[in-house]
Amino acid sequence: MPTLPTGSILGHPVLRVEDPGLITGATRFVDDLPADGALYASFVRSSVAHARLLGVDGKDAAAMPGVVGVFTSADLGLGSLGSGMVPDAFAQPVLASGTVRFVGEAIAVVVAETRVQAADAAEAVLVDYDPLPALVDPIRAAEPGAPVLFPDHGSNVAMESSFGDPDPLAGAEVVVEGRFVNQRLAPVPLETNSVLAVPGGDEDGLTMWVSCQAPHYTRSGLAEPMRVDESKLRIVAPAVGGGFGAKIDVYPEHVVVGALARRLGRPVRWTETRSESMTAMTHGRGQVQEVRIGGTRGGDITGLRLRIVGDGGAYPGQAAFLLLLTQLMASGVYRIPKIGGTLTCVATNTTPVNAYRGAGRPEAAAMIERSVDLLAAELGMDPVEVRRKNLVPADDFPHTTASGATYDVGDYERALDEALSLAGYEGLRKDQTERRARRDRVQLGIGVSCYVEVTAYGLGSELGAVEVHPDGSVTVQTGTSPHGQGHATAFSQIAAELLHVPIEAITVVHGDTALIPRGDGTMGSRSGQVGGSAVVRAAEAVLDKARRVAAHLLEAGPEDVVVSDDGRVGIAGVPDRAFTWAELAQAASDPARLPEGMDPGLVSNETFSQDANGTYPFGAHVAVVDADTETGRVRLLPHVAVDDCGRILNPLLVEGQVHGGLAQGIAQALFEEVLFDESGTPLTGNLMSYEIPSAAELPSFETAHTVTPTTANPLGAKGIGESATIGSTPAVQSAVIDALSHLGVRHIDMPLSPERVWRAIRDAR
Repeated sequence: MPTLPTGSILGHPVLRVEDPGLITGATRFVDDLPADGALYASFVRSSVAHARLLGVDGKDAAAMPGVVGVFTSADLGLGSLGSGMVPDAFAQPVLASGTVRFVGEAIAVVVAETRVQAADAAEAVLVDYDPLPALVDPIRAAEPGAPVLFPDHGSNVAMESSFGDPDPLAGAEVVVEGRFVNQRLAPVPLETNSVLAVPGGDEDGLTMWVSCQAPHYTRSGLAEPMRVDESKLRIVAPAVGGGFGAKIDVYPEHVVVGALARRLGRPVRWTETRSESMTAMTHGRGQVQEVRIGGTRGGDITGLRLRIVGDGGAYPGQAAFLLLLTQLMASGVYRIPKIGGTLTCVATNTTPVNAYRGAGRPEAAAMIERSVDLLAAELGMDPVEVRRKNLVPADDFPHTTASGATYDVGDYERALDEALSLAGYEGLRKDQTERRARRDRVQLGIGVSCYVEVTAYGLGSELGAVEVHPDGSVTVQTGTSPHGQGHATAFSQIAAELLHVPIEAITVVHGDTALIPRGDGTMGSRSGQVGGSAVVRAAEAVLDKARRVAAHLLEAGPEDVVVSDDGRVGIAGVPDRAFTWAELAQAASDPARLPEGMDPGLVSNETFSQDANGTYPFGAHVAVVDADTETGRVRLLPHVAVDDCGRILNPLLVEGQVHGGLAQGIAQALFEEVLFDESGTPLTGNLMSYEIPSAAELPSFETAHTVTPTTANPLGAKGIGESATIGSTPAVQSAVIDALSHLGVRHIDMPLSPERVWRAIRDAR
């Protein structure tokens, strides 16, 4: 596929056009939107993890000031949410009926004139529970004899499968075992879930403003449980304050608020509190990985055997897909001839698990990178040497792995060399050796990770539209829906590059199902490559039509018409025989001035389709830490990240995505973990107990890029939104373990808190 040429604006740093509104406060999020006469919803949530519901008494609440009504599942008669890839028995009810299965599950809803009145009344609703045994450990939940959460299914196992070679370790000279926990995380977007539903418009019509990542997907997900035709629903995503995957899916609260607005004939709004969000918004990760890696005594990897158990939470419909992505990427950047194992997704009495920045791929990278480190330690080899011996060579692409992925392009050794050079790897190892010889209290640790991930997997089609108006302004429409990535800037750059118009003349429209006919939204790092390529195709079509219109008016051949650097369309080298875009758009609006059979207007709607197998960004990270062997405290030193996302459309946008990804990846390694007690009660239900690092806890980042364009799209671009999260976590984890390896420490599960590190040192000694 041809590559779009680099011009004066595409591929260069351009300040984000979105930022002035955000900085000045002019940009509006869902909770900022006015709605005359709006009612407020507040949900009554389960305070126990597993119980039969014996009754819900809302009489006192209904009598409180400002309360319009108290509603249960029986009152609203709404259906369940979809069950995803697992049996229908696991589908989540919109409001709990008969049984509650996690703390925070919505049981009833109170509607009142003010937010405070609704919250106070919700506190007054009495719920009668008959407690049942709770399960929080996914391994225990998968065992025979465990209490069953879904009696109609008969087991807590929602999905189980085997894959690959049945005996991948046959012939291995060395076999090393490891058990890794990729802990559960809370996404914690700056803006929690929020929705405003306003009835009106067409008969039975409803407009819903939702903080979401995919408005068309949200519309489809709402229509069925609300029992409403999609044509009656308009979904608008205004400014969205972060999503990280947790805002892809429809939530029960969305359904309830929409149904209440239709029932009551008034606008209804709801915004999560932070404490609600920590228990009701889906969590991420949550895998237990049992790994056996085989190799030769010379360091060649010969096989990989996996048992991966995924905690799907109370309703594991979407979590099963995450396991398949982990399987897909299990080979990492290495030539591993044989891979096999099992996947098991189980239900537990905890918050449901779904996509979170990386969605199955960070789990795979952490798993294979820790395995390679264990193999290197067993063989007494430098972990870099083992990696280098097993990297897929640059001349072996496309490359199909034993776990089922087909990588498009790559140069893994180049990225590794760049990262090692920037980090000064040899000097770091020398410093480490000297500290160990001196038996310093603070030891140096160096962690290296090589990663590859998949982006736009299964999501390779998107809408792009471009229109030039009679005043010379340009509108770009996209089916993607941003939540902080800078789409308006990137897509404006593409249109400006192809049409040679100022970026200030371009408006990007997105996130509204009434204005955008279709779209798959923003997830899986797909938007730049797929949505951007759709804009390329639409802009090319508009330019082609403009050249034909100009040729007709100038009585010339279309092949003689070009667009100049100053944005005039006409005969090359003849300034007085050229039109401005405004002049051409005016002419194109008059059928009498067009070639016979041409439709009026300079507009094109295009759908770009990319191979559903996606593209495969890659990179290498080097993390360096100081570890205090007496207290277990870890101090991060500068982190080196070399990422390859193919062609870079805007270095500033890419740098922002990398920095954000690094922060989240490092946070998993050292700080963040969702915890429940044995009864299923959350122990990390707010930001006092759930540790998120501030800038003060993070190191300086040294970033660089190799550029290996993909041939899958005309931009040559691959995703970048999740790469740094995937690459950084195993590098930091390995760095901490490396600092203590001479003491006998071989593995520590994340997060590597001071207490956990201290205990590992004590146990090794």
